[in-house]
Amino acid sequence: MDFLESLNQSLFILINADPATPAWRIQAAMLVANKLILLVPGVMAAVWLWGKEAQRSLMLKALASVAVALAASYLCGVLWPQPRPFVIGLGHAFFTHKATSSFPSNHTIIIATFAFALILDRRWAGWGWLALAGALLVGTSRVYLGVHFPLDILGGLLLAPVAAAVTIPVWRRAGAPVTAAAQGLYRKVLALPIARGWIRA
Repeated sequence: MDFLESLNQSLFILINADPATPAWRIQAAMLVANKLILLVPGVMAAVWLWGKEAQRSLMLKALASVAVALAASYLCGVLWPQPRPFVIGLGHAFFTHKATSSFPSNHTIIIATFAFALILDRRWAGWGWLALAGALLVGTSRVYLGVHFPLDILGGLLLAPVAAAVTIPVWRRAGAPVTAAAQGLYRKVLALPIARGWIRA
């Protein structure tokens, strides 16, 4: 464990930016680290509004997978709380963050779980691999900016496929009625824009 912790900290120092880093690099990393994740709900909403039933079911399955992943992440934080780098005075943090448990990275796990939900569906695997690359980029950016360790990112990347895989057999049984109920509610709430052809029924 001492070796692993030493390696984790050494890799963090290697990746973490320093005060001499140009401001444009820090701003670009901030954009990736904190805003790229918004593509996940954005894509889910767009696919739901303009997709077909099978695609909507996939988005709900991805959402369920993310919920499972976040539950696992919460348990990890409770059972094995890990301080963030700035809490132990290591490196440089470039934005304010709460001193919550560092392991695993929730930003990474959300995007990576969404990615694996697509990859394991196979029909959307290409988009899933692209999303997984995005998860790695976001995770690396958060190490670069000093709010996570490299092993936090690795933990998120390893938990993500497990959460997505665990959701599959449950979704096989519950997916159809859940999707039907969600579509029924959606059609009632957004009846007007559907009638006007702005979004798909």
